[in-house]
Amino acid sequence: MPYEAREVDVVVVGLGPGGEEVAGKLAEAGLDVVGVDERLVGGECPYWGCVPSKMMIRAADLLAEGRRIDGMAGSATVAPDWAPVARRIRDEATDNWDDKVAVDRFEGKGGHFVRGHGKVTAPGEVTVGEQVFRVRKAIVLATGSKPAVPPIAGLAGTPFWTNHEAIETADVPESLVVLGGGAVGVELAQVFSRFGAKVTVVEGSPRLIPMEEPESSDLVLKVFTDEGIDVRLGGHAEQVSYDGQRFTVTLPDGQVSGARLLVATGRTVDLASLGVAAIGVDESLLALPVDDRMRTADGVWGLGDVVGKGAFTHVSMYHAAIVLREILGQDGPPATYEALPRVTFTDPEIGSVGLSEQQARESGLHVRVGFTPIGTSARGWIHRGEGHIKLIEDADRGVLVGGTSAGPVGGEVLSALVVAIHARVPTATLKSMIYAYPTFHRAIEAALADLH
Repeated sequence: MPYEAREVDVVVVGLGPGGEEVAGKLAEAGLDVVGVDERLVGGECPYWGCVPSKMMIRAADLLAEGRRIDGMAGSATVAPDWAPVARRIRDEATDNWDDKVAVDRFEGKGGHFVRGHGKVTAPGEVTVGEQVFRVRKAIVLATGSKPAVPPIAGLAGTPFWTNHEAIETADVPESLVVLGGGAVGVELAQVFSRFGAKVTVVEGSPRLIPMEEPESSDLVLKVFTDEGIDVRLGGHAEQVSYDGQRFTVTLPDGQVSGARLLVATGRTVDLASLGVAAIGVDESLLALPVDDRMRTADGVWGLGDVVGKGAFTHVSMYHAAIVLREILGQDGPPATYEALPRVTFTDPEIGSVGLSEQQARESGLHVRVGFTPIGTSARGWIHRGEGHIKLIEDADRGVLVGGTSAGPVGGEVLSALVVAIHARVPTATLKSMIYAYPTFHRAIEAALADLH
């Protein structure tokens, strides 16, 4: 027997970081809120993304720091041990991939949680299994994304890893092939290499982290080469085979093999499974179309990965704040992305914000570029750190429109560039500031002086 339709104020489909924030805050505001998720409440970030991966990276960076002691502070022998890393992820970050705490937190705020696949079945209606919810006020679609698996011959049916299996592993494989040289691929490649795996990275484009500046790609390639990671660029995998022990990947110029295969070739959104055709949205689109108030249809909002503005937790939370204001009738600015930051947590870190040099030139701006290696700054020399600051200026307006901070704490130094671009601080003002000495961020001053 199907359930009788239930009337509620709001249904939030997908309780990742942004969806959980919206559902919880609306419930606290006194609305009758149903939160729906077929996976874990909290989403990708706390269980397989941001938090556990950065635990892995922190551990790998500690190993690297230990290996740098020789010649600077004495001598050290480093012996990697994956067991405490896996234990910390299981016990401290994920509760062994159990979301009871998150579910209880949401329901403690007055929300009603439903485990299952939510689908829009009519305007103002969401169905979860046999349960039908008629919505008086708002539907919020926040279902995130999932790993994109390319249609490579022989790949389907093999026990390849996505980031989920890589995060959950209790052991470091003897060898690992990583398909994809984007952020996830390079981060995990460096982690497993530092813990003793023989790692090969395969990237179809001519450079690693192809979304970043060429100088950043060159930096990561140099570091990987120095650390013994084999990088194969400019050729897509043509075939995969698995003999029960090892994966073999056929490339245009030969083969590579490993005990494990990590597929890190991006992420994808499935609008058809959301049923958005019921509200007039083309289900074949790559992302849910929304306006600058995150509205996709009358009474329906989207947020996070599903809207295609960046698969980052900080974007999801940014969207959540806008959606909350919209539903609660509060004033606030619309969504803008000119100062959208991102960080690739390799060592050194690659932080970037706004437009790349190529994007700025292609948009028709009168571009000036400033660049300085981190190693020419006092702090960079002291640290023996590798990296750079790169600035992109709209010369006609005299403001920065893009920037990269690559270095030992590149993601933290990036914050200064984010503020400058977001607030449209004139470069003349930035040049007249006082920059603390000796700091990594002082290199921004040198890059400003190099604008040409």
